[in-house]
This record gives sequence, C-alpha cells and structure tokens, in this order.
Amino acid sequence: MAPLDTHLVWDWNGTLLNDLALVVTSTNHAIATVDGPVLTPEQHRVAFRRPVADYYADVLGRAVDAEEFGRLDQIFHAAYRAGLTTCALAEDAERALLSWPGSQSLLSMWFHDELVPLVDTYGLTRTFRRIDGLRTAVGGDRKAGHLDRHLTALEVDPARTVLIGDSIDDADAAEAVGASCILYTGGFTDPDRLRARGVPVVESLTEAVRLAADH
Repeated sequence: MAPLDTHLVWDWNGTLLNDLALVVTSTNHAIATVDGPVLTPEQHRVAFRRPVADYYADVLGRAVDAEEFGRLDQIFHAAYRAGLTTCALAEDAERALLSWPGSQSLLSMWFHDELVPLVDTYGLTRTFRRIDGLRTAVGGDRKAGHLDRHLTALEVDPARTVLIGDSIDDADAAEAVGASCILYTGGFTDPDRLRARGVPVVESLTEAVRLAADH
C-alpha cells in the first residue's frame, strides 16, 4: 500500500511524549503510600503492563482491588499532572509527524479533556484528523476497545491502519481490531520485551514512519 492509503494512529505517552521519568516518579509516589518499593526506570520498563491494577499487584506482591486501585490511580495522576510541564516531545517526534504524507490521528490513555489542550501546547493539533483520550474517571485499562471506537469514529478500515506505540498493550490492541503495529523502544517498555511480541520494533519515530510506508 502507498502511504496515502495508510492511516497512522499515534500513541501519546511514552511515544510522542517523552514522559518516562515522570511516569516512574509518579508511580513511586503512588505506591509509596502503601509501602511499595522504589522502582527504577529500568525496572518499570521490564515489569509495566496493563491493566495497571495488575502491574501494581505485581509490584506490591499482593492483590489490589478496584477501590484501592482507584485511590492509587488518583494519587498517580495528581503527581503526574504536577510534573507534566517538564516533559518534552520525543527527540524526533515533530520530524516523524511532518514526514508522513497521509492521514494520522492520536489515541492516548490520558484523560481526553486534559489531552486536547496539552497537545495544542506543543503545536500539534492540526497534524491529526482526530484526537481521542480517556473519557472515564479512572485510567489503567487496556487500549483495544478505545482503538476500536477511535477507528470507527474516523471511519477508517483497521486493515489499512498502523498503530505506532511503545507498549505490548499497543500491539495487543492493534491485533484485536485487525490493524498493524510498530513498536518504539524509547518509551515505557524494555526493548527485549517488545521484540519478543513479534511485531516490528524500531529505535526512532522517523524509522517507524519509514516502515509504515511499506505497510
């Protein structure tokens, strides 16, 4: 397929936005309230998964019920919001976005009402046909259902869609809806884990765009 026939869906956190350090700091802040360990970025990249409640359970070595996860999620997001202005885009994010000649959209697991003005502060709003974030009060869920609704709203065929993200959940979501996926090593997930997932893995966003052109 030619690039103009292919639609790109970009992940935000850990892909276009370089916020790994803030995510780890905010995670540590949340789990410290229940006597959790202090995680390094490397440990986070090896262990992180969705649903996030399951990740917290792994880190804490015990079950985390919905009520407790709701509290931890609120603490995490309060800490994350407080540091968000310190985050920059990934080094080649703007170059990658500008290099794509076809349509592209943004799908994030960050809250929609906060995502839209945030993306605008980076001057990227006009780049995307559609921007979607979470429309729920609590985060941490899987991405597949959100991707399905996103593509339905766009009236885009999943078979001609490539999702560029940084997590196993991105690959799982793409597979669930019949889209392709390219995973970026600069985000939340250890590169060896990404490679083991069995989808294309790249070290830069510009490389991801070049690979998507061959979709």
